[in-house]
Amino acid sequence: MTPTVPHVHHAGCGCPRHTIHHAQSHVGWDNAFTPVLRVEPGALINFEVFEASGGQLSPASKVEDVGTMDFGRINPVTGPVYIEGAEPGDVLKVTLHSFKPSGWGWTANIPGFGLLADEFKDPALQIWSYDASTMAPALFGKWGKVPLKPFTGTIGVAPAAPGLHSIVPPRRVGGNMDVRDLSAGTELYLPVEVAGALFSVGDTHAAQGDGEVCGTAIESPMQVELQFDLIKQTPLAFPRFTTAGPVSRHLDAKGYEVTMGVGPDLMEAARAAVRGMVELLARSHGMPAVDAYMLCSVCGDLRISEIVDMPNWVVSFYFPRVVFD
Repeated sequence: MTPTVPHVHHAGCGCPRHTIHHAQSHVGWDNAFTPVLRVEPGALINFEVFEASGGQLSPASKVEDVGTMDFGRINPVTGPVYIEGAEPGDVLKVTLHSFKPSGWGWTANIPGFGLLADEFKDPALQIWSYDASTMAPALFGKWGKVPLKPFTGTIGVAPAAPGLHSIVPPRRVGGNMDVRDLSAGTELYLPVEVAGALFSVGDTHAAQGDGEVCGTAIESPMQVELQFDLIKQTPLAFPRFTTAGPVSRHLDAKGYEVTMGVGPDLMEAARAAVRGMVELLARSHGMPAVDAYMLCSVCGDLRISEIVDMPNWVVSFYFPRVVFD
């Protein structure tokens, strides 16, 4: 039996190019938003993207600024873009061609937010400076340096449900997924729920670990070049993606320190694994626990190691030793 291959609609070579500036952005998802651009499948678009504070934090910001942020302006996304011919039941294929980083970013512990919010109640802020041309590892205080891998944290299309929906939780149609492998070369597939898809993108990061455990990564403004194609009437329950190659070479060179959490609740096991690593880093490197927590968020990986040997499951936290090399 010959498998059915979905037909991909695209404009072929010589695709038109467009630029959307970060002033053309919105907060939240709403299928009533007016598109800022209409394009045919195959178009290449350069999106200017705010960092997650929406311009409220800058390279000159201090920790006091974390507590005064207006959360109604958090995580703006550039768009929306109307893809001609997109209909409910289609799949929007998004090819992430390139990232042009800005050279600065921030990581914060925001009170009430993050996996260990009940344990880290005070604001903290790390302002990062990095070389946008070489993308060499970025210094984290006096303790170490973090390998960089630009990607977009929030990327998606409008939901069918009417009204304004929060930008914070991820959805079936994408959104604030914070998957670090949505980087250059990746092909992302999103289920379309409304005519035109109404695509938007934002929340670019210079680096992040799997889990983004403190709630923020290296939040960094960037330009992102994306290309769009349509796959007609092909059911897709949730987003999926294809990477262009290995996904962790920037972290693998020196191996990992790994802590674990074991128990019947995956969330509690995850908290235990992260707590163990925060304690290990603070003790081994003489850093404040909140700094260890933020460092875990930008370069450490939460993994489900075992989920079949009931009644207890195992969650592991991998921290790359190259950071302290």
